[in-house]
Amino acid sequence: MAARKKSGRRKYGRGASKSVESAMRRRKRGTLKAGRGRRGKVKSRKQAIAIGLSEARKKGAKVPRKRTGRKGGRRKTGGRKRSS
Repeated sequence: MAARKKSGRRKYGRGASKSVESAMRRRKRGTLKAGRGRRGKVKSRKQAIAIGLSEARKKGAKVPRKRTGRKGGRRKTGGRKRSS
């Protein structure tokens, strides 16, 4: 038997919705930046949504946790390259 979803509950809060809306508007205007130094302009719709949700998380809005990668996949390490 499959588990039923509770009706009437929001998965994302209204604050999250506003953040995504704002990010989409900034993308359309061409002022939405991506990356650590905020260098590159965002053109992708999906990327704009991801940035909006990330900003909402920082503000403490109701947003589900980020999905983690697949199990057993290769992990990228953030370390420096070793010189011999």
